[in-house]
Amino acid sequence: MKRTLLIYFLLFSFCCNAQSVFGYWYGSGNVKSSGSANNYLIELVLNPQQGYVKGILNYYFKNTYRSIEVKGNYDASTRLLSLYEIPIPYHASPADLEVFCTMNLKATLRVARAGSSLVGAFVSLPEYKYTCTDINFSLNLNADISKQDSVLKEIREYKETYQVWKPTYTDTAVAVTIIPRKVINYVIEKEFTERENVIANEIEVNSDSLSVDFYDNGEVDGDSISIFYNKKLISFHQILSTKAVHFDIVLDTAKEVNELTMFADNLGSIPPNTALMILNDGKKRYEVRLSSNLEKNATLNIRRKKGDKKPGQ
Repeated sequence: MKRTLLIYFLLFSFCCNAQSVFGYWYGSGNVKSSGSANNYLIELVLNPQQGYVKGILNYYFKNTYRSIEVKGNYDASTRLLSLYEIPIPYHASPADLEVFCTMNLKATLRVARAGSSLVGAFVSLPEYKYTCTDINFSLNLNADISKQDSVLKEIREYKETYQVWKPTYTDTAVAVTIIPRKVINYVIEKEFTERENVIANEIEVNSDSLSVDFYDNGEVDGDSISIFYNKKLISFHQILSTKAVHFDIVLDTAKEVNELTMFADNLGSIPPNTALMILNDGKKRYEVRLSSNLEKNATLNIRRKKGDKKPGQ
């Protein structure tokens, strides 16, 4: 009987320890983009507290090292670790001018005989999801140094004084606001008529007034566009990036279909010229991905939803 109880407690102890996120974790993170090879070297030191988890996140990216205090929670029943509001440099930032994304860490603990791992991603906050790409990672537990005294000492002696700033919505989302009026550029207008207009998509909206934002769809590689509304040039040579090119338009109700066209000024360093267009009519948000080149323009057709007719009409 005593032997059975001893085996039970040993197994119980092993199970509990194996499912703990306490300790030193190390590994790398990769940007969730097929066209990116950027990665982050990551070290995570965690110490579970009463009702929450705290620790230190260290990461090395390009030529920059950061050490950040982190807090969150761990659900032992689902093995899900969550850490919140972590500033991470945007993967396409130049080395001399970093732009930071505020992200949450979501990871699942995996336990095996070969060792434990944390598999998950840094996920952008909802207001930055169109600008900050998720960073997938896999971290391994360093069993040799995952001792209680070592971890507590590491957290207690944390002396990082330089804290990165938290970007606001205007820092990361809005760069240029355009007033949609007819502008003149004879060269672009001539080339526009010489290219084929391709209908990339068609949407129906509830309102006559729309807000429109253009972002680079993928790597920020120097894509420049000009924008036509109902075949009239309203803006030219706008550089696409993680910051939006923003404008508001009013539909021409005399037209059955209004046209919003993206004209490629260049192809950037990674052809073709691609953009993510976000439209908002006050009730619904639309995501449209456009692709254009030096032979074809990408056009979005916009229709106004017809209201229900009253009885007798």
